[in-house]
Amino acid sequence: MVLRSHGYRSDFELGIAVALNKYKIKFKYESEKIDYVRHSTYIPDFALEKFLIEAKGRLTTADRGKHLLIKKQHPELDIRFLFMNANNKLYKGSKTTYAGWCERHGFKWCQGFLPQEWMDE
Repeated sequence: MVLRSHGYRSDFELGIAVALNKYKIKFKYESEKIDYVRHSTYIPDFALEKFLIEAKGRLTTADRGKHLLIKKQHPELDIRFLFMNANNKLYKGSKTTYAGWCERHGFKWCQGFLPQEWMDE
């Protein structure tokens, strides 16, 4: 995927970076590479000091599968999801929301921006 002129993959990610800077939260953008399965690499969107943030407008089937593999192979990682809309359904007709999927699989999540308790960690 090609980076936009501002250096982020989406305006949503740009907004997250601006807010993190505003609150003086140190982060690195797409700087870490985590190997999983065989020859696959996961690059988290934002690496904070204590956890990783994956910014999502959509949580696709491929995304869900990838994150379950990463969680299984790297249980020491604290990967958290920041959704544009956590109430979106996994697919048309699904009863499960993005938030529900995270809760079922033990991922912390939020919507819009990081909750204060995450920033205080």
